[in-house]
Amino acid sequence: MKKEEVQLRRDIIAKCRWMNDHGLNQGTSGNISARYRDRMLITPTSTPYDSMEPEMIASMPLDGDGEVWDGPLKPSVEWRFHLDILKSRPDAGAVVHTHATYCTVMAIARRPIPAVHYMIAAFGGPEIRCAPYARFGTEELSAHALAALEGRNGCLLANHGMIAVGANLDKAMWLAHELETLARQYYHTLLIGGPQLLPDTEIAEVVDVFGGYGLQAAKK
Repeated sequence: MKKEEVQLRRDIIAKCRWMNDHGLNQGTSGNISARYRDRMLITPTSTPYDSMEPEMIASMPLDGDGEVWDGPLKPSVEWRFHLDILKSRPDAGAVVHTHATYCTVMAIARRPIPAVHYMIAAFGGPEIRCAPYARFGTEELSAHALAALEGRNGCLLANHGMIAVGANLDKAMWLAHELETLARQYYHTLLIGGPQLLPDTEIAEVVDVFGGYGLQAAKK
């Protein structure tokens, strides 16, 4: 295994631990994947993050059907939408899926998140869509997720949780944190009479500005 792959595996584990430590996920319910050359690296199923080691991360070909993988443990039960997202989104380098509390509250209510704050523009448009419900791990759920992510870097999954998609692990986790923040802000405005929404024209302008905004990769 090449040094760069080992480091990416370590980074995936570090992000898993970070999201649990910072309240973006609980237990082993979330999962993270990253693109490595022509393969997808993804967290294994039902494995506590504190005991996870780099060699436990599952690896599968991006041009495969998910039936074949390398590793001692089965890949996350949600491998399908991770694989489909990375296949269909050349811009995507990593996918973060969590059961973050406020995102999941909105997903249970099946409420998309509207333009309550200009930071929603970081996701590519004026709304975070909520994908229809389908059972975890199914082709149906993956199809719903892909539709909800069209033109977006994040979505909710009805009665389930959320997905954030980024160019790399750092960007995907940054977006996951921003998505939970938006969900929390929206939830609390609903308690005091509801939000005053920003118009689509304003969000479109901010989307253009956000081309160079947000978490940036270090210059080499």
